[in-house]
Amino acid sequence: MATVRERPARGGRESSAAPPHGVAAEAGRRILLPLALMALVTLGLGLLITKVLEHSTLVAQDEAVSREIAQERTPFWNEVTHYASMLSDTPVIIVVTAIMAVLFRLVYRRWRESVFLVAAVCAQSAIFLLATVFAQRARPHVPHLDPAPPTSSYPSGHTSAAVAFYCGTALVLTLHTHRHAILKALWWLLGAGAALAVGLSRLYRGMHHLTDVSWGYVLGIFCVVVLAQALLLRPLTASRRAASRRAVRGAARA
Repeated sequence: MATVRERPARGGRESSAAPPHGVAAEAGRRILLPLALMALVTLGLGLLITKVLEHSTLVAQDEAVSREIAQERTPFWNEVTHYASMLSDTPVIIVVTAIMAVLFRLVYRRWRESVFLVAAVCAQSAIFLLATVFAQRARPHVPHLDPAPPTSSYPSGHTSAAVAFYCGTALVLTLHTHRHAILKALWWLLGAGAALAVGLSRLYRGMHHLTDVSWGYVLGIFCVVVLAQALLLRPLTASRRAASRRAVRGAARA
């Protein structure tokens, strides 16, 4: 009888240390697959704009919007948009993402929030860089108020990075202050406001077309939603724990 009792115990311990292939498969289904599809859609849209619709009304309207905005520039808004655009400069995003990842780890005493934020920023960056390599859209034909980076105009990496970081941070803070309506409103006012300011500033300063900025918002939001669902709202480890519990119950019945 002693031997019989020991087997379930060993089985239970072994099942709780089950191999991580189930979690890896779930990560692929819930994270990698959606991001890969978004990368294909982003690249396809970029190639459509640059190769097929190059002389279309859509592209002409894009240029017209940029020219109209450039004609309405003022010294005041030039200064304001300069600082707003800096909110999503690459060095700034790298530094603030690292700082918030460390703070989340210290405050919440776990890695989930930190991994989510870093993953959201990195995911949009990878898709953005892929699109710029193959689409290579020229920047608007207006005076540029910033030095043009080596990447192409489509999509707006500043915009997608701003959404990933500022809205991602707002989401984490909202989940931890969900009982305080004022705080939730404040987080999203700051997060969404920063992302909106960055996108409009890039458009104003002649660094991107309207479609570039618009898709930057879509890309950033998509990455935040996908990674939030997988890492914050329904953690990938949940299926592994459930499988372990089922294995323990099965061993106990044996």
